[in-house]
Amino acid sequence: MKTRSILPALLALLFAGGAAAAGAPEAPNAPPSAKPAARTCHLPGAEGALRCIAVPVPLDYGKPAAGGLKIHVTVAPAFREGAKADPLFVLAGGPGQAGSEVLIALSTAFRRVRATRDIVFIDQRGTGLSGRLGCEERPEHETMSDAELEAEIQRCIKNSRAPFAAYTTANAARDLEQVRRALGYAKVNVFGASYGTRLGQAYARAFPNSVRALILDAVAAPDQVIPAGGRDGQAALDKLFEHCRKDAGCNKAYPNLRAEFDSLAARAEGGIKLSITDPRTAQPVTVTMSGQRFAGTVHSILYSPADARRLPFLIHSAYRGRWEPFIARQNLSGDFAGEGGNAFLLHLAVVCAEDVPHMTPSLMKDEDAVITRPLADRMPAMCKTMNVPAVPHATPTMIEAPALLFSGALDPITAPRRAEAAARHMRRANHVVVANAGHGVSQLGCAPRLMREFLDKPEARLDTKCLAEIPPPTFQLGSAGPQP
Repeated sequence: MKTRSILPALLALLFAGGAAAAGAPEAPNAPPSAKPAARTCHLPGAEGALRCIAVPVPLDYGKPAAGGLKIHVTVAPAFREGAKADPLFVLAGGPGQAGSEVLIALSTAFRRVRATRDIVFIDQRGTGLSGRLGCEERPEHETMSDAELEAEIQRCIKNSRAPFAAYTTANAARDLEQVRRALGYAKVNVFGASYGTRLGQAYARAFPNSVRALILDAVAAPDQVIPAGGRDGQAALDKLFEHCRKDAGCNKAYPNLRAEFDSLAARAEGGIKLSITDPRTAQPVTVTMSGQRFAGTVHSILYSPADARRLPFLIHSAYRGRWEPFIARQNLSGDFAGEGGNAFLLHLAVVCAEDVPHMTPSLMKDEDAVITRPLADRMPAMCKTMNVPAVPHATPTMIEAPALLFSGALDPITAPRRAEAAARHMRRANHVVVANAGHGVSQLGCAPRLMREFLDKPEARLDTKCLAEIPPPTFQLGSAGPQP
């Protein structure tokens, strides 16, 4: 049966990026005794046949006798014969998203790179086809109260038998090295998006001799704490309000946008009981719009500039009592989560060990904002149930491999300042900020071509002026959709 991650509104607020964790020290692990067998496979998101491989790894690298698991690897072979020997390893976001769930990127971000290189999608331990750690979602969850949903999460955590302490970024980085050895590659290039940039940095530090070059999109800083994203989230929201004010059509349609948002946010804190027509079924339904659901939906909308330009219409409609468009957008993360959806328990395993222990009062005061506060307030209780040991923060070592860093100026979670902080620990980093992009640049405009050029000649100067040609999306001023 198809299941999705529990609590889509909460998952929308859960970070799709992450902070760079300290990598495990390089170890003289012996290569696998035999190369794992590959099979032809067809997976959602890709039209052609792919190769699927299961790579066995230890569950706990410090305790080999503790058992093991298999890391699912999807290889999209290069189109041209005589492909280059250094493939591109793809690390998805979350934490909780699997490489096999972003295969659509073969026809977008990686369409140029695949001409001459294998593209290798990796399901991080605990995600996708690598033993996904998730919670089943039932239809009744959508009408439950926040307290009831949190009780469901607590039960899901307690019913799981997974050794959560083994699901760290450091162990995932060691898994990548086992994959490289198993597939017979000498050196690899690494693409990481969002949380994948944390894992990519950890791998480059733990196994520097294995990494030829890095491409990091929506870059996490080494000291970034996932639930503490208030400053960047609020900055992205403020930019949206300012852009609407300067746009003649948007300002005319929504002259009181900020005041309407503030009013809705304040009302949602106490819960707004709504009797509406369900956008899915067209049947009458009663739901409660809580502060957590309202904030989570707004925060998730800000990830994409095209989506964000619809937010003024959604806010104004809700302010006037028509909540259906806002509820329909809230449902989006659940409706299109993909098969299995985000591995919620894996997300908690990583964040509770690597981030929540560093949520100091001073940090949270500095990072406080209405669209991130509900999750930040609830994370400690969930982490107490997870009961994973804290991963100490370590001073990041220098990354020697050439690195191309992409940032969107409108990103609400991995703003350019995060990439700047990460670049200070990279010997050869080229950081590119795209004015009209949000959380993710690699699939936009000329970015696919630039990635190919960078991988072909990582040391050469890269002309990135073409990224400035990416236009801003238009605002939605009515029910018919965005302006032409």
